[in-house]
Amino acid sequence: MKESHSGKLASEWKKLLSDSSVTCEQVDIAPAVSAFMAAKDDEELKSVQAAASLTSTLLKYHVAPKLESILDKESKTTHDMFAAQIEARLGDSAKGPDMKVWSRFKGHPDIDFPSLEFCYPPIVISKSSKSGYDLRYTVESSDDNIAHKGVLLVSLGLRYKSYCTNIARTFIVDPNTAQEMQYNLLLSLQSELIATMKDGVSVRDVYQHALAYIRERQPDLEKHFVKNLGFGMGIEFRDSAYVLSSKSARTLKKNMIFNLDLGFSDLTDSNGQKYSLHLADTVKIDTSASVLMTEGSKSPKDTLFFLNPESEDEKPKGKDKNRAFVPKANGSPTKQKTIAGKVLRNQTRRAAQDEVHQTALAKLIEHQRELHERLQADGLQKFSEDGGGNGGKEGKGWKKFQSYKGEGALPIEVERLRIHVDRKTQTVILPIHGFAVPFHINTIKNASKSDEGDFTYLRINFQTPGQLAGKKEDTPFEDPDATFIRSVSYRSPDGHRFDNICKQITDLKKEANKREQQKKEMADVIEQGSLVEIKGRRPAKMTEAFIRPALDGKRLPGEVEIHQNGIRYQSLGSQKVDILFSNVKHLFFQPCDHELLVVVHLNLKAPIMIGKKKAFDIQFFREATDVQFDETGNRKRKHRYGDEDEIEMEQQERKRRTLLNKEIKAFAEKIAEAASASTLELDIPFRELSFEGVPFRTSARLQPTTECLVHLTDPPFLVVTLAEIEIASLERVQYGLKQFDLVFIFKDFTKTPLHINSIQSSQMDDVKNWLDSVDIPMSEGPVNLNWGPIMKHINESPYEFFQQGGWTFLGGAGGVESDHSEASDSESEFEADEEELVSVASSDDASDFNDSNASGSDASGSDFGGGDDESDEGDDWDELERKAAKADQKRAEGGRKAGSDDSDNDRPKKKATSKPNGKTKGKR
Repeated sequence: MKESHSGKLASEWKKLLSDSSVTCEQVDIAPAVSAFMAAKDDEELKSVQAAASLTSTLLKYHVAPKLESILDKESKTTHDMFAAQIEARLGDSAKGPDMKVWSRFKGHPDIDFPSLEFCYPPIVISKSSKSGYDLRYTVESSDDNIAHKGVLLVSLGLRYKSYCTNIARTFIVDPNTAQEMQYNLLLSLQSELIATMKDGVSVRDVYQHALAYIRERQPDLEKHFVKNLGFGMGIEFRDSAYVLSSKSARTLKKNMIFNLDLGFSDLTDSNGQKYSLHLADTVKIDTSASVLMTEGSKSPKDTLFFLNPESEDEKPKGKDKNRAFVPKANGSPTKQKTIAGKVLRNQTRRAAQDEVHQTALAKLIEHQRELHERLQADGLQKFSEDGGGNGGKEGKGWKKFQSYKGEGALPIEVERLRIHVDRKTQTVILPIHGFAVPFHINTIKNASKSDEGDFTYLRINFQTPGQLAGKKEDTPFEDPDATFIRSVSYRSPDGHRFDNICKQITDLKKEANKREQQKKEMADVIEQGSLVEIKGRRPAKMTEAFIRPALDGKRLPGEVEIHQNGIRYQSLGSQKVDILFSNVKHLFFQPCDHELLVVVHLNLKAPIMIGKKKAFDIQFFREATDVQFDETGNRKRKHRYGDEDEIEMEQQERKRRTLLNKEIKAFAEKIAEAASASTLELDIPFRELSFEGVPFRTSARLQPTTECLVHLTDPPFLVVTLAEIEIASLERVQYGLKQFDLVFIFKDFTKTPLHINSIQSSQMDDVKNWLDSVDIPMSEGPVNLNWGPIMKHINESPYEFFQQGGWTFLGGAGGVESDHSEASDSESEFEADEEELVSVASSDDASDFNDSNASGSDASGSDFGGGDDESDEGDDWDELERKAAKADQKRAEGGRKAGSDDSDNDRPKKKATSKPNGKTKGKR
């Protein structure tokens, strides 16, 4: 356990007083107090690191792209308006944080956003600012428009759980050579100081080292350098005891946090205009060097924009005025194409965007490579050399069936030595060599009857090993090498009796199969414990609520009550449903902002019975529209003309929805609070990250949450826990196709893969970025895979599967780049021909996964109709041209026979009659 600050101070105090040469008057504990208070412990460092990561995310994914867009489009945006837009990314009580930005940070699910705030209002400064270039953090953004040329300064800082971080950047549009050199000097100086600032170094020495560094490279900039290099940070944004100036004699200690603040002020360009440069980051002091905690948008290619072909101080003269702009040898590369000295602005920005996209793609590929390597290592570690696979047969064993306990229990009808079907004991009694031999119905496969001449033959087939060609043979026998009777046949002249017996055996077998199937379906249904009601006070309630799946009887609203160990739904029809917190896996709240219902959804660990059906998902909802609300306006129509009443109704509707969201969300939070012992947390879908797909038979909007991918609007509901996903496979990814499919393979290999079909190709990048952000490995392929046989093979020996490369057969290092996967030299035994992969429907003898929603099911819903052959296995261009030439030749010959030239064939034919086979024949 770490020693607290007060304990450290006490030990320091005792150490000082133990020195006999030191008197009480001489003891000054202020430096010790300040030093120990400035150093952060592990918990504090976690909060600072989270704040630093969020600050960097906001800069990289909102501030820099937004500023670039303003400069490119020359938008008339004021400094304070842009600052307010930055501040609005945190949202408010009515509108939550902008997850389009914050979700880029991989640790965002663990962030408590109510504990996140700005240290100061964001500062935006350009050459048009009234206040000029002021590097202090107390300045405010002005209300004049942002200048689209020159130097722009942006500063912002975030405080998370009371701990602060800060970042400041300089952006320059059309920089001259001097400005580029000055900015590059700031970058190199920051790198130098990060290496210099370490445990035990004096603050004064750090500042003197910075001055010496500038004096050596550009002495004329020394007078413009800032008076201090920043300050210590923590709970206070600026720790005045640790200002990095030439006058401070303090010593840097490990785990101190500083705002390393560099800049040049009062600089003048060739036109006599003043400007400043500013670069600030949050750093942590360590033993050998400092650690940079904030990052992003700092290199020249991210901060220096070249929108014009030449800078103002380098205009060509005379006949060279139309020459194309050539980048300076020592400057940053330009990002534009030029024609006769003019820059194509769209090309400039497109080139920059392409560069950003390529960088993002490179990062995604690298991260996916790391995920796949980790997946392969975990797979080898998880499964032992003995294979670890059982093909999903772990619950199967030899079953014994007992029809009667003894001979005395046999029915009296056996004395006649005739075939008898005993429905009570589910047994068929057969006479064999003068003895009545009972056979339980589960030992009988089927019965058949045939007529030959005057006799009727009854054949009874039994369950024996080796009947199913091996692949689907899953009925274990106690001694498979024993001698088995495969069938028994009887002959009788009484055909009517054999008809009756065959029907009885068939019906009894159907009943036994149905009973067995119901038993399998209900195997995972649990019997919940008793609900402990709250006593002494009224439980929290959600009134006028409906439940899905619906209860038997009329559709009546009810109340949801929160008790000690669970919740209870009680309808007006006196039907009750109890759900214990210990059986709740996920809790969701979906607002009615874009829906007709506001929903509280519970996903269960084990299903419970609702009426006569089992349910994994239970939902309580209220309708967002008020049926009792009068939309006609009544008497208002007599006095109001125009749209005033419609506007008022829309405002009232919006207000009603807001209040309803607030009420139901508060109730859902109470559920999470009451279930705190079960570590149940409330999860809200991110609609801005949603996409359309077909997980079942109809299209649905799928919305990611912190821990899941859900569809909660209409049944059947979908809740996929992200932590249970092994890998995601993107299929039918081909140029020209408008849709692709997504398949989730679960870590439990016996579980059927989940197919989400017909996702729009325009959303592919969003889906990939989301999967990568939640650390799910993914692959990409041009055709659909037949996952039934693949999972069957994996289940037989998972260790052998990972020994042979595991999921690398899906393509490349992560499979996110089709070219990379196609160029892979390594082959796997799981590779299949394209013709085989296209065929998704497998026969009953092929796999146990035939009931899965394969990509070839009815739910595929792809938009290329019957054109699969053209898109996946179509003819090449040579073949198509040959067919087209042949068709033209036939048309020309037909035209000559009809006595007309080729142009006549292009005319529409009259009265085309339809034949039954769908072909038409024109009358000539």
